[in-house]
Amino acid sequence: MKFMYAVVLSLSALLLVTAPARAESTLVMTKADLKWKDMGNGIAAAPVSGDMAKGESRFFLKYPAGLVTPNHHHDADHYVTLVSGAVTLTVAGKEYPLGPGDYFALTDKQPHVAKVKGSEEAVFFIQADGPWNVVMEK
Repeated sequence: MKFMYAVVLSLSALLLVTAPARAESTLVMTKADLKWKDMGNGIAAAPVSGDMAKGESRFFLKYPAGLVTPNHHHDADHYVTLVSGAVTLTVAGKEYPLGPGDYFALTDKQPHVAKVKGSEEAVFFIQADGPWNVVMEK
Protein backbone atom coordinates (compact mmCIF):
# COMPACT_ATOMS: atom_id res chain seq x y z
CA MET A 1 0.00 0.00 0.00
CA LYS A 2 2.86 2.41 0.82
CA PHE A 3 4.34 1.60 -2.60
CA MET A 4 1.04 2.52 -4.30
CA TYR A 5 0.94 5.88 -2.49
CA ALA A 6 4.55 6.55 -3.51
CA VAL A 7 3.73 5.76 -7.14
CA VAL A 8 0.65 8.01 -7.09
CA LEU A 9 2.60 10.85 -5.48
CA SER A 10 5.45 10.45 -7.96
CA LEU A 11 3.07 10.45 -10.93
CA SER A 12 1.24 13.48 -9.51
CA ALA A 13 4.52 15.36 -9.12
CA LEU A 14 5.51 14.45 -12.68
CA LEU A 15 2.20 15.77 -14.01
CA LEU A 16 2.68 19.04 -12.13
CA VAL A 17 6.14 19.48 -13.61
CA THR A 18 5.16 18.70 -17.20
CA ALA A 19 1.66 20.22 -17.32
CA PRO A 20 1.40 23.22 -19.65
CA ALA A 21 0.23 26.59 -18.33
CA ARG A 22 -3.54 26.92 -18.34
CA ALA A 23 -5.89 29.88 -18.29
CA GLU A 24 -7.74 28.49 -15.26
CA SER A 25 -5.87 28.17 -11.99
CA THR A 26 -8.43 25.74 -10.58
CA LEU A 27 -10.78 23.41 -12.39
CA VAL A 28 -13.25 21.28 -10.46
CA MET A 29 -15.78 19.09 -12.24
CA THR A 30 -18.24 16.68 -10.70
CA LYS A 31 -19.80 13.79 -12.60
CA ALA A 32 -22.92 15.93 -12.94
CA ASP A 33 -20.85 18.63 -14.73
CA LEU A 34 -19.69 16.28 -17.49
CA LYS A 35 -21.32 16.85 -20.87
CA TRP A 36 -21.19 13.54 -22.73
CA LYS A 37 -21.08 13.68 -26.53
CA ASP A 38 -22.07 10.70 -28.68
CA MET A 39 -19.09 9.53 -30.75
CA GLY A 40 -20.94 6.65 -32.46
CA ASN A 41 -21.00 2.89 -31.80
CA GLY A 42 -22.12 3.48 -28.20
CA ILE A 43 -18.93 5.43 -27.41
CA ALA A 44 -19.22 8.80 -25.65
CA ALA A 45 -16.70 11.50 -24.74
CA ALA A 46 -16.88 14.19 -22.06
CA PRO A 47 -14.30 16.97 -22.56
CA VAL A 48 -12.67 18.38 -19.42
CA SER A 49 -10.14 20.83 -20.88
CA GLY A 50 -8.58 21.70 -24.21
CA ASP A 51 -10.06 21.01 -27.64
CA MET A 52 -10.03 17.34 -28.69
CA ALA A 53 -10.17 18.29 -32.38
CA LYS A 54 -7.45 20.95 -32.35
CA GLY A 55 -4.76 20.05 -29.83
CA GLU A 56 -3.88 18.88 -26.35
CA SER A 57 -6.91 17.86 -24.30
CA ARG A 58 -8.15 15.98 -21.28
CA PHE A 59 -11.40 14.04 -21.44
CA PHE A 60 -13.39 11.04 -20.27
CA LEU A 61 -14.18 8.32 -22.80
CA LYS A 62 -16.97 5.79 -22.20
CA TYR A 63 -17.17 2.39 -23.94
CA PRO A 64 -20.31 0.23 -23.68
CA ALA A 65 -20.21 -3.27 -22.18
CA GLY A 66 -18.97 -5.86 -24.66
CA LEU A 67 -17.32 -3.38 -27.05
CA VAL A 68 -14.26 -4.64 -28.91
CA THR A 69 -12.43 -1.95 -30.86
CA PRO A 70 -10.79 -2.75 -34.17
CA ASN A 71 -7.00 -2.61 -34.24
CA HIS A 72 -6.23 1.11 -34.42
CA HIS A 73 -3.93 3.90 -33.29
CA HIS A 74 -4.12 7.60 -32.45
CA ASP A 75 -1.72 10.18 -33.85
CA ALA A 76 -1.48 11.89 -30.46
CA ASP A 77 0.51 10.35 -27.63
CA HIS A 78 -1.98 9.68 -24.85
CA TYR A 79 -1.99 8.72 -21.19
CA VAL A 80 -4.94 6.80 -19.82
CA THR A 81 -6.40 5.81 -16.45
CA LEU A 82 -9.27 3.33 -16.34
CA VAL A 83 -11.84 4.88 -14.00
CA SER A 84 -14.42 2.08 -13.99
CA GLY A 85 -15.13 -1.23 -15.65
CA ALA A 86 -12.79 -3.98 -16.82
CA VAL A 87 -10.86 -3.92 -20.09
CA THR A 88 -8.34 -6.13 -21.84
CA LEU A 89 -5.86 -3.98 -23.75
CA THR A 90 -3.91 -5.74 -26.50
CA VAL A 91 -0.67 -4.12 -27.67
CA ALA A 92 1.90 -5.83 -29.91
CA GLY A 93 0.15 -9.19 -29.39
CA LYS A 94 0.30 -8.98 -25.58
CA GLU A 95 -2.90 -8.81 -23.51
CA TYR A 96 -3.10 -6.61 -20.42
CA PRO A 97 -6.12 -7.11 -18.13
CA LEU A 98 -7.02 -3.73 -16.60
CA GLY A 99 -9.32 -2.63 -13.80
CA PRO A 100 -10.27 0.65 -12.12
CA GLY A 101 -7.21 2.74 -11.26
CA ASP A 102 -4.93 1.00 -13.78
CA TYR A 103 -2.89 3.21 -16.12
CA PHE A 104 -1.32 2.91 -19.54
CA ALA A 105 0.42 5.20 -22.03
CA LEU A 106 0.36 4.76 -25.79
CA THR A 107 2.91 6.77 -27.76
CA ASP A 108 4.39 6.76 -31.25
CA LYS A 109 1.08 5.74 -32.87
CA GLN A 110 1.13 2.34 -31.12
CA PRO A 111 -1.62 0.09 -32.56
CA HIS A 112 -3.94 -1.44 -29.97
CA VAL A 113 -7.26 -3.17 -29.35
CA ALA A 114 -9.49 -2.62 -26.31
CA LYS A 115 -12.10 -5.17 -25.21
CA VAL A 116 -14.62 -4.28 -22.50
CA LYS A 117 -15.10 -7.30 -20.22
CA GLY A 118 -18.23 -8.21 -18.29
CA SER A 119 -21.59 -6.46 -18.22
CA GLU A 120 -20.37 -3.03 -17.08
CA GLU A 121 -19.36 -0.12 -19.32
CA ALA A 122 -15.77 1.12 -19.14
CA VAL A 123 -14.85 4.74 -18.43
CA PHE A 124 -11.35 6.08 -19.13
CA PHE A 125 -9.72 9.42 -18.32
CA ILE A 126 -7.37 10.43 -21.13
CA GLN A 127 -4.75 13.12 -21.55
CA ALA A 128 -3.94 13.52 -25.25
CA ASP A 129 -0.89 15.50 -26.36
CA GLY A 130 -2.45 16.50 -29.69
CA PRO A 131 -5.67 16.35 -31.70
CA TRP A 132 -7.68 13.18 -30.97
CA ASN A 133 -8.32 10.90 -33.91
CA VAL A 134 -8.75 7.20 -34.61
CA VAL A 135 -6.73 5.61 -37.42
CA MET A 136 -7.65 2.03 -38.37
CA GLU A 137 -4.79 -0.40 -38.94
CA LYS A 138 -4.72 -2.41 -42.17
